[in-house]
Amino acid sequence: MRNYQARNFMKEMKVGDLVFFYHSSCSPAGIVGIAKVCKEAYPDHTSWDKNSPYFDKRSTEEKPIWFMVDVELKEKWSKMITLAELKKSPELQDMTLVKKGNRLSVMPVTKSEWEHITLILKRSVNKQ
Repeated sequence: MRNYQARNFMKEMKVGDLVFFYHSSCSPAGIVGIAKVCKEAYPDHTSWDKNSPYFDKRSTEEKPIWFMVDVELKEKWSKMITLAELKKSPELQDMTLVKKGNRLSVMPVTKSEWEHITLILKRSVNKQ
């Protein structure tokens, strides 16, 4: 992940925070599960590896630019909640993800957004 705003959000994560696992580089994009932060942000060593696709010559061990967190998968859903489904929900119209031009890989989710997304999942699973 190489986006300054997403990096800054990641640096705010704390051990124990729950996060949605979101597939963004596929079609359709959507949420497929929940993970828990198990290690807070630390320098992304792949940015110093010249053989890595994530290499960034500006980033050094002394002055890292990019950071990562460690997460542990808590739930893998049998059904993806697609971006299209999220966009249809009136309760999520203020969510950063559904606004035009906002497709960060990492962003805050409010408590009410979290609760509504998990409600969408429960409803869709109960329909099956």
